[in-house]
Amino acid sequence: MTDDPGIQREIRELTDAVSRRLAAVSDSPRLEADLLLARAIDMPRSYLFAHPEDELDDGALERLMHDVERRLAGEPLAYITGSKEFWSLDLMVTPATLVPRPETERLVELVLSETAHDAPVRILDLGTGSGAIALALARERRIAEVTATDVSRAALEVARQNARALEIDNVRFLEGSWIEPVSDEQFDIVVSNPPYVAAGDKALEKLEREPRSALVAEDGGLACILELARVVPEVLADDGLFFVEHGAAQAQAVENLLHDAGWRAIECFCDFAGLPRVTRAKRGA
Repeated sequence: MTDDPGIQREIRELTDAVSRRLAAVSDSPRLEADLLLARAIDMPRSYLFAHPEDELDDGALERLMHDVERRLAGEPLAYITGSKEFWSLDLMVTPATLVPRPETERLVELVLSETAHDAPVRILDLGTGSGAIALALARERRIAEVTATDVSRAALEVARQNARALEIDNVRFLEGSWIEPVSDEQFDIVVSNPPYVAAGDKALEKLEREPRSALVAEDGGLACILELARVVPEVLADDGLFFVEHGAAQAQAVENLLHDAGWRAIECFCDFAGLPRVTRAKRGA
């Protein structure tokens, strides 16, 4: 393939060509083209802008084409590059974890708005996956004690590697289902981005490469949130806060089930796209 004299090699030409191809599978094809090109030549993205006339050698071109084919086959970009930025943290991700989403940064922002930099708050992240939420909170609140649980051993290993790489040492990762590993402890804030996609949701067609167990919940996507509503009070301090991410169409249903489970001061917040995404509640009396 690379012996063909007609093959484009200049960065500027490849950026345009790859962008056009990725438009079929990506909402941001230009950005993804840049990231794949930077990966192929093992240089930062800024290098592409400074040297648009540079040409890729055979090895770099082969790497680029291989990655483009993987992306066109539906593999998430983060799995191809092995990383995803979240809250300005460069996180390693693998097929054992969900790819962190920008909308989840809203959950982090809301939790931070309820805590002070100098408060020794205890935070629990349930279903941590790559550790994105826990690590973002631990980085911003250095004297906080952050605990994160996940039932997946493989996901926890990714989270631990992220903590080591980022040199964040005020977070611990425990294996087990939801509150199981910390059932005898108390926390000031509990957060979770649980599975909340309904089994028949068409959105799953674009998410087939990501772990289904971290995406899909029974009862129209509400089963995990219902379970959390029931068990979180066991580990939440008096007047503690619970934050849960959910689907944009689930806000009313989440409010109802929290109310029925005895929660109070229930309030829903929109994400950066203006969609109802995170609900906050306090323990009932």
